[in-house]
Amino acid sequence: MPSSPLTATAEGVVVTIRVTPRARREGVDGATEIAGPRGPKTALAVRVAAPPADGAANAAVLRLLSRAWDVPQSTLTLVSGASGRLKRVLVRGDAATLLQHIASRIAA
Repeated sequence: MPSSPLTATAEGVVVTIRVTPRARREGVDGATEIAGPRGPKTALAVRVAAPPADGAANAAVLRLLSRAWDVPQSTLTLVSGASGRLKRVLVRGDAATLLQHIASRIAA
């Protein structure tokens, strides 16, 4: 895999995710490679049971990530991809601490 789905920013950490809505089981599956127009990128595979309508899947993604990573849901913001499967989520806080914390939860 070429890179990590985690990117440190001044506000915290941006996580690139690929969402599968209407899944039988919800969960965070780990990093996966996604083909793109500018070459492959790494995203975190996430499954939610909610349908991709009226923002239900987006809300479910934020709830799931909050539980999986043990961070307050108020620190999570969808920064891009509201209507697509590929999304970017900002986790606000200290970037160094969050990188280590989220990476350990992804690996577990």
